[in-house]
Amino acid sequence: MGVPIIGCPCRVCQSLDYRDKRLRSSVFISAPPLSLVIDAGPDFRQQMLRERIDKVDAVLLTHFHKDHTAGLDDLRAYNYAQGAIPLYAHACTMERIKAEYDYAFEETKYPGAPEMTPVVIDDSPFQIKGVTITPLPVMHAQLEVYGFRTGNFCYVTDANFISEETVQKMEGAKVLIINALQREKHISHFNLEEAMAAAKKIGAAQTFFTHIGHKMGLHAEVEKELPPGIQLASDGLCLEVD
Repeated sequence: MGVPIIGCPCRVCQSLDYRDKRLRSSVFISAPPLSLVIDAGPDFRQQMLRERIDKVDAVLLTHFHKDHTAGLDDLRAYNYAQGAIPLYAHACTMERIKAEYDYAFEETKYPGAPEMTPVVIDDSPFQIKGVTITPLPVMHAQLEVYGFRTGNFCYVTDANFISEETVQKMEGAKVLIINALQREKHISHFNLEEAMAAAKKIGAAQTFFTHIGHKMGLHAEVEKELPPGIQLASDGLCLEVD
């Protein structure tokens, strides 16, 4: 007896608009001579191939949830060409990564295992190849996670609360990317209304919403509701930031 195939009724899944094809959230930053990735979720390999990224100098992790870390094993493709890649994360996140990817951190590793050099960070700014990175502590329900700022660019995902201290660290940014999961209120993410309020408070010239769930609705329809200076991000979006 065959298994019936049930079609997905979701309008977003059925949409032919490429902007409605949403993979897990991640961002690649090119600030020559630095090439870095923030988060490596389950879609990491697909995303890197699609964008033809041939070099990764470092990976920054916002937190340890699998939708942001499940693609770390695929760093091995870059290891073949570059060797070990530095992995920057808060101590709590690093502890979880070392447990989940224990085979990558053993003294005697299996040949071909991914090579990640752990670098534990805190709230203090740090540099990679001369580029300053400022961690942006935010709350994801009861879990503190990191957003990051470099130059005039701020990236915050998986947040539903931003302290005044962190807002001050974001002052003067020209471009903000921040999470907006859905229209309804959520336990650990900004919804659309909350994300717009946060964007207004931070005051970046241009804001893009990321980590968008299917419940948000169609890209084209939501865009019509957004005020000037705020847009939905979409997979493959490229930005130039002064």
